[in-house]
Amino acid sequence: MKTLIVSGGNIDPDFALSLYKKDAYDRIIGVDNGLRFLYENHILPTHIVGDFDTAKPELVDYYSSLSQIQIRRFNPVKDSTDTQIAIELALELGSSSIVILGGTGSRLDHVLGNIQSMMLAKNAGVGCEMLDEHNRIRLISEDTMLEKDGQYGEFVSLIPLTTVVDGVYLKGFKYPLTNHTFTSTGSAGFGVSNEIMEEEAWICMRSGVFILIESRD
Repeated sequence: MKTLIVSGGNIDPDFALSLYKKDAYDRIIGVDNGLRFLYENHILPTHIVGDFDTAKPELVDYYSSLSQIQIRRFNPVKDSTDTQIAIELALELGSSSIVILGGTGSRLDHVLGNIQSMMLAKNAGVGCEMLDEHNRIRLISEDTMLEKDGQYGEFVSLIPLTTVVDGVYLKGFKYPLTNHTFTSTGSAGFGVSNEIMEEEAWICMRSGVFILIESRD
């Protein structure tokens, strides 16, 4: 079951609508101010979650009037972000893959928190990616192959989410690595803005978790 989470960050309408029309989603979870994008583009969510501190009250009232939509309202004083709650719901619903729109934006604290929340899906063995018009963000802890013809953007960056990611081999990249160790302090330069040079590029590691960002200007 494929689930789309529409959160309250920045959403480019053209990009988001193109993504929505390209894939079929079994569940659509609207998160707080993400309701505005859904409403303006006549996309009916199956579920709504949030504390609704940023969504317009009339939007919340409108969706509350639709009996087919399941709504989970939370107190603004809570231990989880709205996007984390949406990921937890997607997992509860039995999702086999999760796509997050509106997870990035000007609030870097929210972006970093959303990236950390993606570990919930990873620990559950469920594929999860956060997308905007410039970036595709995933968490990886296993050997991963990227195809040049199918790359999201020309730049590939690897940032350690765990304290250490060791035994790293990069093959098929402009800047290859052999048995390298990344740490959360001071080794980011080895992983930022690499480029795929061959038809297939491999990221291999012995242990740890990377934030994999495929990006384009």
